[in-house]
Amino acid sequence: MIMQVSQIKFEPYQARNEEDLQARIVAAKQKLGKKLVILGHHYQQEGVYRHADYTGDSLKLSRFAGETDAEYIVFLGVHFMAEVADILSRPEQISILPDLSAGCSMADMANLAKVERSRRELSKVLDFDEKITPVTYINSAADLKAFCGEHGGIVCTSTNAPKILEWAFQQKEKVLFFPDQNLGRWSGYKMGIPLEQMPVWDPDQPMGGLTEEQIKNAKILLWKGHCAVHQMFREQNITKFRAEHPEGLVISHPESPFEVCLNSDYVGSTEYILKTVADAPAGTHWLVGTELNLVNRLAEQMKPQGKTVQFMSHVVCECSTMARIDPQHLAWTLENLVEGNVVNQIKVPAKEAVLAKLTLDRMLAVS
Repeated sequence: MIMQVSQIKFEPYQARNEEDLQARIVAAKQKLGKKLVILGHHYQQEGVYRHADYTGDSLKLSRFAGETDAEYIVFLGVHFMAEVADILSRPEQISILPDLSAGCSMADMANLAKVERSRRELSKVLDFDEKITPVTYINSAADLKAFCGEHGGIVCTSTNAPKILEWAFQQKEKVLFFPDQNLGRWSGYKMGIPLEQMPVWDPDQPMGGLTEEQIKNAKILLWKGHCAVHQMFREQNITKFRAEHPEGLVISHPESPFEVCLNSDYVGSTEYILKTVADAPAGTHWLVGTELNLVNRLAEQMKPQGKTVQFMSHVVCECSTMARIDPQHLAWTLENLVEGNVVNQIKVPAKEAVLAKLTLDRMLAVS
């Protein structure tokens, strides 16, 4: 641990220009050297993304967080990602989120109180711990990961969801999947599970809005949650693209609505999207259904190869909470570290961290 000194105030950074902020970030990184590692999610804005030492999707960054030797892990992402970094890193390492308001609207759609209540309600119909494996998407709070650890469950990412579901069904006959119904539905569909056996569980309705028969017949109970960004994509976006570009290709993230995934040529995680487009022949035209910053960055990278990368929606679909990590907050965070002051440390309570790590370790072992 470093000694706490008077914290540098954030307000002056708001008035600094972009060029000054970028220079300050570079200088602070150089001063901190190997004591610092910056992890950046693909959805981050370019002004901070360029400073990441490692970039990737949630699974890839989870691995980096568990392997780095750096004293400070600064996460360019959202709250649950910094929690994962804290859980998987060593006790003496410090996980930092430059802006504490960088949350995830999807993660907020499932909280521990609602999940615990759902467990009690489901237990009126069947033995939850005997019949149901809880599976939480990594886009969730640490206490939900801990809930899964306590009840024989596991964590998944968009990369490994089908493999994780296979593991879950080897444990018990049913799955409660939260918080993203779209990822759960698409992953179950790819496994051959009929849609009628994947009903939506609405935690704000008595018994999830389902009948006892629906619960007993279900293979996957899909939590009523979604990503606000990917929910904006529509089947008509694809129809219009195919009419204008008959030879074009469509690739979507599995957080997109079922009809979008069904009508796409490829469906996969952010890492999968990047690799698929990068490996495609020169001159191909792509419609991409995922967050705007990633699509814009990919479009620029593919121009030299004569590939056209087009954003799926006609409206701006930037993750507003991801965008809260800006150069102002990153410069402020790093310069505080240079001065010996830790700001915005993310620390998961010990008991919660142990149970959450159990689920994350299961995930990493399975995937």
